[in-house]
Parts: sequence; C-alpha cells; structure tokens
Amino acid sequence: MGQPIQALDTPAFLINVPVMDRNIARMAETFRAAGINWRPHTKGLKSPALVERLLAAGAMGITCAKTSEAEVMAEAGIRDILIANQVVGAAKIARLLHVRTMADPIVAVDSVANVAELEAAAHAAGMTLRVVVEVDTGMHRAGTAPGAPTVELAKRVAASSSLRFVGVMGWEGHATRVGEPGVKERRIAEAVGLLTATADACRAAGLPVDIVSCGGTGTYWVTAHLPGVTEVQAGGGILSDVVYREVMGVDHEAAATILATVTSRPTPTRIICDAGKKTMSSDGAVPQPRLEAAVRSVGLSAEHATIELQDPSDRPRVGDKIEFVVGYTDTTVHLHEELYAVRDGRVEAVWPVLGRGKLR
Repeated sequence: MGQPIQALDTPAFLINVPVMDRNIARMAETFRAAGINWRPHTKGLKSPALVERLLAAGAMGITCAKTSEAEVMAEAGIRDILIANQVVGAAKIARLLHVRTMADPIVAVDSVANVAELEAAAHAAGMTLRVVVEVDTGMHRAGTAPGAPTVELAKRVAASSSLRFVGVMGWEGHATRVGEPGVKERRIAEAVGLLTATADACRAAGLPVDIVSCGGTGTYWVTAHLPGVTEVQAGGGILSDVVYREVMGVDHEAAATILATVTSRPTPTRIICDAGKKTMSSDGAVPQPRLEAAVRSVGLSAEHATIELQDPSDRPRVGDKIEFVVGYTDTTVHLHEELYAVRDGRVEAVWPVLGRGKLR
C-alpha cells in the first residue's frame, strides 16, 4: 500500500475511491430523499470491505444472489441479508440454516414445493426463517404471477410455524435497457405497480407486508420514488461501468478500471495487453481503454486484449500501462482475488474478494 498504481503488477482491478464515494453518496441521498430503505445487491461487489462503506453510508442491509455469498457476508458480521433467489435442495437449505446461526436472512420463494422443504428443514432445526414471495413483474424469469397466485403462496408461508412471511420482491429488469425518453419510466412504473398492487392484495387478505423490495442500478432513480416501495436493491452503480452508463443510461462516473501492461506493438496501429477474458468480461459490453489516440476496435481473447488504433502511433510503448473502463462489473469483479483501492494515483487499501467463486 502507498505505492503508485504504475508500480502494480498487472492485470489489476482498480477502484478510484473518491469517484466511488461520490456514486455512493448520490445513491444514498436518492433513497433518503425518497424515504425508503437501501438494500444494495452485492452480487457484483463480492467484498465485505465494500459493503462496510455502503452500510456506513446508510444502507440498512444487503442483497445476495446465492447462499454462499450470504455466508461470506454473515461471517463478516452483516445481519440483515436478503437472498434474492430460491434456495432449493437439502444441501443449499442446510447452508441457509448455517447462515441463520450468524444472521437473520430473508429467502425468496415462488413455489409450494420449496416452501414445504424450507418449512420442514427450519422446523427440524428449531429455527424460524423470514420469507418473501418473488413476483414476476414482467421479466419472465422466476416469480409467481401478480395478484391472487402470490396471495395464495403468501398465505401458505404465513400458515407455517417455522416460516415468517415478511413481504414481496420483484425485479423490473426488462425495463433497464429501454432507451426511449419516457418509455423506460413508464415500463418501470407498470412493473413496480404490479408488485405494489400485489402487496396491497396480501394486506387485504390479512397478511402483514413489511417489505416491498425491487429496483436495481438500471432503474433506481425512478423506482425509489414510486409509491408502495419500501426498499431498493441497487448496488453495482457504486462502481459503474460501460453497461450501466451506455446501455442502461445510468449517469454515474466509472470508478472501476483494469490496469494492464502493453506487452506487444506488432504494428503502429495495434496494441497488445496482458488482460483478456480471464481478467475482464466482454459479455455485456467491451471494456474501453483510456487512451489519447482514437480507438477503432477492442477485442479480447483468453489472455490478451487487442486494441486497434484509428491512426498510427508509437504510444503507448511496450511496458507502458493503461487502464480499461470495466465493461460489466457484475461479470468482472469475481475474476479477481483482490481489489486495489486507489486515491490520487496511489494504492490506499487492498480489499480481498472474499465472495469470489461463491456460486452455490
């Protein structure tokens, strides 16, 4: 720590701390102004050190994608964890009950069969689990149909002595990539409206609904202000990336970059670097090199990035280091063992990616 970033071995994942802190402050203020809770998703962050900064900024808990991620966060002392997924099968449910010994997790359900196996396992362990019903609000992935089907499943959860129904969850992900002015906002409102109307239907059936959880980085500035929402799960926007900025229209600064070394200059227009698909994904968007020269194209192979310049140039030279703005942080952070927190060009901290490989 303390060394200039140019002294780092590469490839290296850099986080510009002042930029990230500005993104955090912007998101936290949005939720404070809206009067709702912030439960940031950590599937693309993977590090308890990052989560600590979010909690310090006002987040009331976190969201995880997998039970193994929740284990990592619970072991770091985080208590209020939503697993925004169905935890199915004896092995995973045993792991969930282990998390319950350290924290108070919430798990999502969308089937009677899953409710029954969670109920039996929690009863046998002498535990109580908090449960939300996931509602399909238009993305057509997991979730029950809005309205009566959700109410019926919620009643089944509420009838259990080992499960506690606490609310509903949805994700308006199908609206994130809509670019037409006004259309995106309308589609978000329509999707979230299905969720909040379903929450009202549960209340009308005599069920307590404490949590109405939805929203991600691609929708949060709209979702936060819609009536009936109690919390938003947006998390990746603290780092931002090409996908969030250029595909989802998120007006955040890019805090995450990959530092790479130029290893070859075969032609005056071609630059080869030591960071390929094993370092930075290109599934959502191709990483963008920060160069003064105009770039014609960027291609990734397993271990290399190939940059083609618009015009010939002798810069950068072999041995020089350049940064790439991350294409999609959700599929890049987990490729690394540590994150380098950088301020004013120097390493301020090294944060281990303890959630790396936690897929179960």
